[in-house]
Amino acid sequence: MEPILSARGLVKRYGRVTALDHADFDLMPGEILAVIGDNGAGKSTLIKALCGAVNPDEGEIRLEGQVMNFTNPMQARNAGIETVYQNLALSPALSISDNMFLGREIRKKGLAGSVLRMLDRGAMEKRARDKLSELGLMTIQNISQAVETLSGGQRQGVAVARAAAFGSKVVIMDEPTAALGVKESRRVLELILDVKKRGIPIILISHNMPHVFEVADRVHIHRLGRRLAVINPKEHSMSDAVAYMTGAKVPEGAVAA
Repeated sequence: MEPILSARGLVKRYGRVTALDHADFDLMPGEILAVIGDNGAGKSTLIKALCGAVNPDEGEIRLEGQVMNFTNPMQARNAGIETVYQNLALSPALSISDNMFLGREIRKKGLAGSVLRMLDRGAMEKRARDKLSELGLMTIQNISQAVETLSGGQRQGVAVARAAAFGSKVVIMDEPTAALGVKESRRVLELILDVKKRGIPIILISHNMPHVFEVADRVHIHRLGRRLAVINPKEHSMSDAVAYMTGAKVPEGAVAA
């Protein structure tokens, strides 16, 4: 099976610091791939390269076999790669539907939209409501309420729904449960599995090992700027993963990088 998203030989240097050292990456269709690594391992730079936020100095990225040269995140979004950032990138004062369509607003048909640039709020609200319902998020009663009135888990839900609505090929989630309580974390993990059921592959960056081992199909271990190994969470323990990540143990029987 061919990867839907892959990278080969990615290099990124910041002065004398090498953040990516000929890093490789493979995301298979329909899977949840967790990316783990110690602080400073280069996993954030890897993800930023995949979603167009960072331009690598060397190497290539392929989406569905085609070489991609993203120079900004918008190009990656247009290609079908959607990212849910740790800070959610939501605008608290705007409504739920406005946040869902931020930068992708639907304009009214005819002159009202093309000349007067009027927004079709009805269409945006209907589509936002449909997407939230699809992911079981209609505990949110009013689609026009401001995001700042929502709980942390509901905000995360809006960000995930937005990614699922527009991420036609790949959804990247950066620490989606980091600032949430137990109950809200559980809901977000269910959301991640819901997105997977719709056939969209997910890259999950997380420090939370129980969450990683619960939902991931494979685990990409990043160390010293490159892929150390890819392991099957059913065949390795959490303590194994932490030992590989920190260099206390060398992976044996893992898929070689």
